[in-house]
Amino acid sequence: MTEPAHPRESPLPNPLPLDSSAQLLIRITAQLGAQLSHVQLNGVRRPMTSPSLPPAAAGGPFTARAAAAHGAAEQSGAVQGAAEQGAPAPVLVAVAHGSRDPRALRTVNRLLDRVRELRPGADVRLGHIELDAPLLPDTLAGLRGREAVLVPLLLGRGFHVRHDIPAAVAAAGVRARLAPPLGPHPLLVEALHDRLVEAGWRDEETRARGAGVVLAAAGSRDPASAADARRTAALLTERLGGVPVVPAYASATSPTVPEALRALAARGRHRVALASYFTAPGRFASASRSAAPWVAAAPLGDHPALARLVLHRYDAARDAPYPTAAPRPLVIA
Repeated sequence: MTEPAHPRESPLPNPLPLDSSAQLLIRITAQLGAQLSHVQLNGVRRPMTSPSLPPAAAGGPFTARAAAAHGAAEQSGAVQGAAEQGAPAPVLVAVAHGSRDPRALRTVNRLLDRVRELRPGADVRLGHIELDAPLLPDTLAGLRGREAVLVPLLLGRGFHVRHDIPAAVAAAGVRARLAPPLGPHPLLVEALHDRLVEAGWRDEETRARGAGVVLAAAGSRDPASAADARRTAALLTERLGGVPVVPAYASATSPTVPEALRALAARGRHRVALASYFTAPGRFASASRSAAPWVAAAPLGDHPALARLVLHRYDAARDAPYPTAAPRPLVIA
């Protein structure tokens, strides 16, 4: 049952004169945000308390920025209150590519075990785009009306992120948010660095003029994917103290790993390590590694930084608002 309206609900004491339509809109927006913050997600009105005002409201005009900040704080409190009252958090659906290599599925499962350790009680599920079970449509069908946040375990943008995953959500008719792919991100760079060190790289190599790194990735015809790989290579160069890092691809585009090695050799870089920019072992990762002349790092796998990044993507996408005018089953964060 809905509680009766509170007799006194003026979130703005001492209202300012309405000198302009802008001030009127600001006050209407602030009051509407304050009113909506008192409604729980199940439609029941929460008990009233004296609203706290941001500092700007105490000593001066209630600006649009202050109103937005105040509304955001109230909305955050409402979401937190709903969670405290037992509203289930969205299911985290990790979307992996899939591989015929049995090591890939084992690696992804270990990664998701780390995610569950970091977020006890979280409902974490796995769906594959192809080749491995469970396939994404089956995972989405198993939600049974639950809301979900899909986190692609992919390292850049491309056809799978832009088309395959949204198409699967549309076909399933579920209410979901789609997080960005994992890369590029500084946490990935930390994982890449650690994998290089595990393989034999030493930071003293940064002082060797002949050192270089090839960042081996899967490859895509989507130019955005190559842009993401170049961004990651630039971040890894910075992490390695200026050692040049050249992205290379196992399919779809160039340069290939041998071509990247030749490009580095032309610059006098003959002591070259290979950073494996793959989530899990597979055909592309193995082919890239076989071309390495020196140190070849393992795929990112279940590195702790990767697990933290999965939750970071989930949290950011979970908080993305649904459109208020024409709600869609999928929101791309």
